[in-house]
Amino acid sequence: MDVNVGTHQQQQPLLENAPTQYKTPKTPTQRTMKKAFKGTEHLAKLLPTGTVLVFQTLSPAFTQQGQCHTITSKTMTIVLLTFCSLSCFILSFTDSFRDERGKVRHGVASLNGLWVMDASIKVPINEAPKYKLRFIDFFHAFLSILVFLAVALLDGSVVSCFVPKPSEETNEVLLGLPIGIGLVCSVLFVLFPSQRHGIGFPLSRN
Repeated sequence: MDVNVGTHQQQQPLLENAPTQYKTPKTPTQRTMKKAFKGTEHLAKLLPTGTVLVFQTLSPAFTQQGQCHTITSKTMTIVLLTFCSLSCFILSFTDSFRDERGKVRHGVASLNGLWVMDASIKVPINEAPKYKLRFIDFFHAFLSILVFLAVALLDGSVVSCFVPKPSEETNEVLLGLPIGIGLVCSVLFVLFPSQRHGIGFPLSRN
């Protein structure tokens, strides 16, 4: 009995003197990067998944991890940004439907309905009007480009490539601008939703 009490008395000071674990405070740069990654994740949901995947995969390689030592790397980065922007724009006009067998078919919206990529399949005549090209398609395509540019501005490799040593004011702009674009575009997408389910976007259940 006495042995246990003595052991307890010997262990108690050790527990009291044990160092308390505190979380290491994050630097302003780390907090900024965390916000940027979160912003990228939310904005990317508004874009075609394939385009976002291509950009995120090739961006570090084309920018040489943000260094861009040569004109070639900067040119390749500009080409990548241009290609992805055009991809977001064009894919906004794509749509999909399920044929008689339930298989998903993709096509491009036109003035007459939907031009199906598989020429052997056609949209039923009674459903063709709902796939026609409309003004709101151009509106969504323009918003998609803005959202992609916001995602690009939140990418550290791209920013470091073109602005290697930004000032404090420039850092605030580079962080605030894409977030502002994302908020505005998100609200517009909610107010004027797209009924299309094109390539790289979630498919319709019907």
